[in-house]
Amino acid sequence: MPTARQLESLYRICYQLTYVMLQPIHLICVDNRTGNVYILAGDDEEIEFQILPNGEFADEPG
Repeated sequence: MPTARQLESLYRICYQLTYVMLQPIHLICVDNRTGNVYILAGDDEEIEFQILPNGEFADEPG
């Protein structure tokens, strides 16, 4: 289950991806190993984000 801070960041990035950048989102899931929220987006699935439990973004998808 995502934390409240992860959900805030998830909303913000989903809004930017779909409304500002007009990019499709293919996958949103929680990695049970790390607790990070993973987002895969873009026309060619080239955009990746990981949101840490504190709401910050991870530098590299792992």
